[in-house]
Order: sequence, then structure tokens, then C-alpha cells
Amino acid sequence: MTIKKIRNIFVIGIMTVVTKIDAQSNKSEKPLPSTLSIGTSKDSVPQKDVMDLVDKVFKLKTSNKSDSAQTQPGKILLSVFPAFGYALQSGEVAILAINVSFYTAGGFTNLSSITFNPQYSVMHQVVLPLIASVWNKNNTLNFLGDWRFYKYPSYTYGLGSRTLLSKVDSLDYSYIKFYQEVLGKIGYNLYAGGGYDLDYHYDIKDYGNSTNFDKYNAGKTTTVSSGLIAHIKYDTRKNVNNPKTAFYASASYRYNSTILGSNNNWQAVQIEIKKYYKLTKKGNNILAFWSWNEFTFGRKPPYLDLPSTGWDTYNNTGRGYIQGRFRGANMAYLESEFRFNILKNGLLGGVIFSNAEAVSRNLGNNKNIISPGEGAGIRIKLNRYSDTNLAVDYGFGTGGSRGVFFNIGEVF
Repeated sequence: MTIKKIRNIFVIGIMTVVTKIDAQSNKSEKPLPSTLSIGTSKDSVPQKDVMDLVDKVFKLKTSNKSDSAQTQPGKILLSVFPAFGYALQSGEVAILAINVSFYTAGGFTNLSSITFNPQYSVMHQVVLPLIASVWNKNNTLNFLGDWRFYKYPSYTYGLGSRTLLSKVDSLDYSYIKFYQEVLGKIGYNLYAGGGYDLDYHYDIKDYGNSTNFDKYNAGKTTTVSSGLIAHIKYDTRKNVNNPKTAFYASASYRYNSTILGSNNNWQAVQIEIKKYYKLTKKGNNILAFWSWNEFTFGRKPPYLDLPSTGWDTYNNTGRGYIQGRFRGANMAYLESEFRFNILKNGLLGGVIFSNAEAVSRNLGNNKNIISPGEGAGIRIKLNRYSDTNLAVDYGFGTGGSRGVFFNIGEVF
């Protein structure tokens, strides 16, 4: 079956679901007042997190406050975890995983979340990403921010889905990313708005000639994509850190213009869909599905701004492959994941997952290759009130590709 046929079947299915959303909205994740603990389980077993374990070992008695006191508006729900490991794109790496969650108001206001995960690797990579989703009272406005600085020695494997691990170029560049959007509520769980996106790569150096990077990039040492974005989304998630039963659909259109400083005039459409099913009344057995799709149009986009493995919002597409493994003008991606508790108190959980991706100039081309990945991981509860987990996964891809992947909060 070709990518085009798969895409058509998928779109028909999604359109069917969307037309039924309003009629079935009572089945979506129910909003909880912020004065109630989102970490409290209906099970008879009290829920625990890392801080409960630390308190027990060191007798600190820091978690004796009531659940309602922990989730009052303005109360900071902090999750911090230092991690040392090995990642495909960085080698040995030190990560400080930080999540700050809070309610801006009471009532049925969604949980706001800010993640900051600074990283430093033996490849001398410096990664400083800050991603925010902040809701105002009653969810009438949603402020979205994605601000990053990278000093990023890394690799590229060329364009398309038929590239080989053995043909690789070493790259070095610095990267500033500034995305800012404001979405306003226009209907039940439906939001629309816009903003500004900037991708600025500079000090670009290519240390090889095994791929078509130099030909495509034409020797540029700096590339700029600067444009306005229009965005619409339907979102029933009440906790972006760990959705249980929810539906999310997002579509955005970005126009990059030389008037705003871009190298070329080019456009991009990004479509993302997520669906979560809670399989049992007790516990956290969740079946989740995710689709991430990007399409570019117009004058040639900069090489490093093309859709690519692991370059979605949270750098999570393509578990099983090194970041940037596949790159092209268009990208289609599907993933499924089963999440379950290992301990009834929620402190330790697990996941198994599978995914598939295709990138190319024309996704309907029969010559395209679908690249699958699969694996498993563990979840460590960092904060039971914000329901934030540390995710550590091991994934496998084709051609001997494999590696460890870290995330704070669920992967999607």
C-alpha cells in the first residue's frame, strides 16, 4: 500500500472522528477544578512520586500538605530530575529535566506547563530549550512559546527515505528558535489564532561530502526562515503532561517571507493529531495514537528547516532513529503507544511503542520507503500532582539503528 493510499484512508478516518467530536464531547477527558488533586487516583492504593520516596528515605516530611493545598491556583508544581545517559545524536549526555506546572486560576482552567531541559554532551553540544503552554482563566486564551538555543555539532544523512547510515556528513552550527503564538477560544475546545516563527541557523560548517547537503545548501553559512503563522486546534486535554482520555487535532499554516528576513519565500503546513483511550476504570492503562505531518511549498526551504526525524515540537518523532536520520520536503509520521502501571502506586510505569515515517519530495511516490521503529521504556513519576513522568525509552529502527531516548512528560 502506498503512502498516498495510507494518507487518504487516514484522512477519511480523521474527518469521521472530527464530525462526531461535539456529539461525543462528554466522553472526552473531564475537566477537574484546580482545587482538586490531579494526582489522586480512584484506586485504593495511594499514589506516590519521587518526592514521596525521597521523604521516606531522608525523613524530610516535605509532602505532608493536603492535595487541595498542592493544586491551588498559583501553586508551583515542580518536577526536577538530573539524568546521565547515552543518546544517538549526542553520545554521552548530561540532562537536567525540569517541568513547572501550575494553574493560573481556579474553576475548570487547564493545567499550564513549562519545560526546560538543558543538555550538554561529550560532542560539546549545548541545548537550551524552553517550551511553554499557558492557559488563562476558563481557558479563553492559550499562550504557546518555543524558545531555544543550540550549539550543535551533529550529523546529516541527506534527503529522502533511502539514505544510508554509512553515508553521513558531520555538521556544526548554532541555532536560535523563537516561536510565539496566542490562540483564542472560538468554540467548545476549539481555538484559533496566530503568531510569529523564526528559525535562525548560523556558523554552519559541513565536514563531509557523502551526502547532498552541500549541493542543496549551496555553501551558505547562515540561513533564516522568518514568517507569520495561522493556527487552529481542537484540544480536550486538561493536562498536557499526561493525557488520559482526550482528543487533539491541530493544523497550522506558516508563510515565510523575505520581507520578514527569510532567505526565500516559502510556506509550510503542519497537521498533528493525537487520540488517547483509557482502557480500564482503575489504573492507568492508556492506548495512545499520534500523527505528525509536515508539507512545504514555494521557493526552496533551508536544508536545516526541512521536515526531519526528531525535529517536531518536543524532538520525539522517530524513536529508534538518530535525530535528523530522514529529511525531506514532506513528512508523514504515525505512532502508537501502550502505557501501563508497573507499581499500583503509580511511581513506576512502562510503555511499548511502534512508529512509522516517510519523507520525500512527493509522499505519493511508489518509490518511497516507510521506515518503522519500535521499542519499550519506563516511566518514573516525578510529581503526582502535575502527573509528570520522566520517560526513558529504548528504540530500534531499520539498518541497525537503535538508542536511548529521554523526555520529561509523556512523549506525546
